[in-house]
Amino acid sequence: MTTLPEAVSAQEWQAARDELLVKEKAATRALDALSAERRRLPMVELRPDHEFEGPSGPLSLLDLFDGRRQLIVYHFMMFAGDDHRCPGCSMMVDGLGDLGHLNARDTTLVLTSPAPQSQLRPYRERMGWTVPWFTATTEFTEECGAGRGFGISVFLRDGASVYRTYFTTGRGGDLPNTTLRWLDLTPLGRQEAWEEAGRGDSAPSSWWRLHDEY
Repeated sequence: MTTLPEAVSAQEWQAARDELLVKEKAATRALDALSAERRRLPMVELRPDHEFEGPSGPLSLLDLFDGRRQLIVYHFMMFAGDDHRCPGCSMMVDGLGDLGHLNARDTTLVLTSPAPQSQLRPYRERMGWTVPWFTATTEFTEECGAGRGFGISVFLRDGASVYRTYFTTGRGGDLPNTTLRWLDLTPLGRQEAWEEAGRGDSAPSSWWRLHDEY
């Protein structure tokens, strides 16, 4: 049986909420400092000869920037000839929303996968996504560190030169995953067994499904 939070008076709730708010503000400042440290990371120039395939044909790495200075690449787990459709990657893309806000800050976001457009196109249509999705070489995916998994890479363009500035995978993908962020605000949380003060016994990510399969 799930143990619910203690029921208290409005005054007691407000006092507890105020106490937590102090910690939330401290965590926000810590995240701000971490973001600043991330911006200070050195960068490394990336080989310019990586090629991609889009719905309209071949593109270069520079083309993926779409004229903007920054590029975020989500390495989506879909591989040539593999029927697996990653629910975690799909959940991430479901939460992206309108990319115009990123574009306004000179930033482009795209998906890449080492799978042909013949695999990407029907799945993109099934999911109802509009985010650009390109076929990458296995070499590009591995050079970025994603390999057979997922990852998030960030690039900066300076003229015709492209630099790699950041990469994360694993739990690093939690932060931009809006579904997990919303659930973390609730008393039941993600309802996974690892959570402190959690109220569920699911194994991590075991409940994830494609949004049309729940």
